[in-house]
Amino acid sequence: MNQRLDVIVDAMQDIKAKNIVKIDLRKLTDRPTDFFVVCEGESVTQVASIADNIQMRLKRELSEHPKSVNGGLVAKWVCLDYFDTIIHVFYPETRAFYELEDLWSDGEFTTYEDV
Repeated sequence: MNQRLDVIVDAMQDIKAKNIVKIDLRKLTDRPTDFFVVCEGESVTQVASIADNIQMRLKRELSEHPKSVNGGLVAKWVCLDYFDTIIHVFYPETRAFYELEDLWSDGEFTTYEDV
């Protein structure tokens, strides 16, 4: 599990994702997954590039494929579902609108520095 999370965060940082947050939901009883990893890109192109890099790195390094992918090349939100880890790559305004961090504030948060 930690290896997957490390690859996800590193793949985000490769493409200069901002405001990366991991939310550990394992202690919650009514949870949709074990982890959310959330970040943002400064343009729809960067959002798509971050999501593509995550998929490429997980496939290459861990032979993992997402259960589903929502969003696309011009999306302001791409969601990658890796069963026990769900990745949200947002455009800043979209992230602010959905407020995932507020919705899951009972989770355990880890923030990562922008590179």
